[in-house]
Amino acid sequence: MSKAAAPRPAPSWAAPPDPRRWWALVVIAIAQLMVVLDATIVNIALPSAQRDLGISDANRQWVITAYTLAFGGLLLLGGRISDLVGRKRTFVVGLVGFAVASGLGGAASGPELLFGARALQGAFAALLAPAALSLLTTTFTVGKERSKAFGIYGAIAGGGAAIGFIAGGLLTEYLSWRWCLYVNVPVAVLALAGAAVFLQDKRERGGARLDVPGVLLGCGGLVAIVYGCSEAQPRGWGDGRIVGLLVGGLALLALFGWWQTRARYPLLPLRIVRDRNRGGAFLTIGLAVIGMFGMFLFMTYYLQTVLGYSPVRTGLAFLPLVAAIVVGSTQISARLLHRLAPRRLMVPGALLAAVGLYTLTYLTARPAYVSHVLPAELLVGLGMGLVFMPVMATATSGVAPQDSGVTSATVNTAQQVGGSLGTALLNTIATSTSATYIAAHLADAARRVGDQGIPPAVRSGIVRDGVVDGFAVAIGAGSAIMLLAAVVAGLMVNGRAPKPPVAAPAPRIPDARQ
Repeated sequence: MSKAAAPRPAPSWAAPPDPRRWWALVVIAIAQLMVVLDATIVNIALPSAQRDLGISDANRQWVITAYTLAFGGLLLLGGRISDLVGRKRTFVVGLVGFAVASGLGGAASGPELLFGARALQGAFAALLAPAALSLLTTTFTVGKERSKAFGIYGAIAGGGAAIGFIAGGLLTEYLSWRWCLYVNVPVAVLALAGAAVFLQDKRERGGARLDVPGVLLGCGGLVAIVYGCSEAQPRGWGDGRIVGLLVGGLALLALFGWWQTRARYPLLPLRIVRDRNRGGAFLTIGLAVIGMFGMFLFMTYYLQTVLGYSPVRTGLAFLPLVAAIVVGSTQISARLLHRLAPRRLMVPGALLAAVGLYTLTYLTARPAYVSHVLPAELLVGLGMGLVFMPVMATATSGVAPQDSGVTSATVNTAQQVGGSLGTALLNTIATSTSATYIAAHLADAARRVGDQGIPPAVRSGIVRDGVVDGFAVAIGAGSAIMLLAAVVAGLMVNGRAPKPPVAAPAPRIPDARQ
């Protein structure tokens, strides 16, 4: 009687998932939250920092611009470095650098050191953010686990900016503006300890090299566009420098696209953006972020300037928005993504957010938090929770491991450029609308009172109403852009539930009986 064939050993590629993967998600989430909230946590602390360090009104915007320039301009480079030297190694370097830069910024004794520290923060965030998302992509590859992980990540990506306002208000009011920077140091140390224990990664051996011309063209184009957008509000869109920056940035990106078709080791392989679903996801998130960042900007000014809220109360006023994003991402999107096509979540989400933004077009100078702001926050939060999570999962699905870093960087770049463009564009609409309203109503009031002059109370009321009118018109434009995001998602994203990343082919196991 012949003996039964011995069972074949399980190949290495079929090993069970790492049981520590959920702790790895915690580490990734902590790092991503630190990067996202740092884009807004300093906003509320800016007036205090300006007084303390003697920063001029003309230069104060560099506290924000230095970070966004470095972050937005270097993301593609950071993503490709992650692919070349290893995701975990890049993640760790990004964490250490971000912590050191935060400490320098918190200890700044003058404006120049603070500006430099913020630029360093942005540069190391450009390493950290794509490494975090690519680690998530390669750690959670299939089924409900991937949906749950991306739901948590989407909640952080969407709600982190609002959490920054809350943290900034609390730290500024009860400690010091410096703690808005110092707080990153213990958080980074905690994430570093977790990374050493829980993160698993291996470097992809592809023999690729860094595309230096691609780095210069791509990063140069992004820096020019982000800088042009950040300077558009104080200078005006027709200013020669702004036009030159935007046109030059677009020209550099056009050359970048041409070069990527010829480079042996392209910085951004065009197969990544030519995919219909992935390209649709990039465009959808870029448009959606324009409306959401516009809401953050105007609601902060409305609550503090018009309603007289303190920094802490302003931050706490954003809590319902954060809660709604978390519910939309983790309790709705994460449960449905593996059952529904991504656009069946993205389109309703963008429509909900557009309705929420449109609600804010009815704002007046009278207190309207419960009647207008709160319903808008809940609608926008739920909507963005439905958008962020499937966008992240779709953009990174089916990507080969050696391209996961640069793909993750492209997602972050779409958000960063969308946020910069949206803030500048909507702020320009708001200020021009307010100026027109105030000039017309002051002229009308002057005709009525004649030589007696406009009473100060009437003048301040007109100015306040004009500011709110500008906010309402700009947020209305943001609502229209959010509707455009719904259209793009409906027309371009036609895939089914996201596929797992492309794995290396399984080795053929010879049969012992042959």
